[in-house]
Amino acid sequence: MKISARNQLKGIVKKVNEGSVNTEVVIELAPGVEITSIITKTSAESLEIEVGKQVYAVVKASNVMVGVEH
Repeated sequence: MKISARNQLKGIVKKVNEGSVNTEVVIELAPGVEITSIITKTSAESLEIEVGKQVYAVVKASNVMVGVEH
C-alpha cells in the first residue's frame, strides 16, 4: 500500500459494530491503545474487515487540536 498520508498507524481489529449504513471499527494499535473509525458498511465489506485482521488507521487532517485539563 502506498499512500500520501503520513499518519499510518498499524494495528489489529479488536471490535466491529456493524450498523445498517455504517460500521464502527475499533483498532488496537498497542496494548491498551485503541483508535475507532466509522466507515461505510460497504467499505467494511469490501475490505473484509473482521476481528483479528491487521489493518492501518490512516489519518489525514488539515488540523489537529490539542487540549489540556484546567
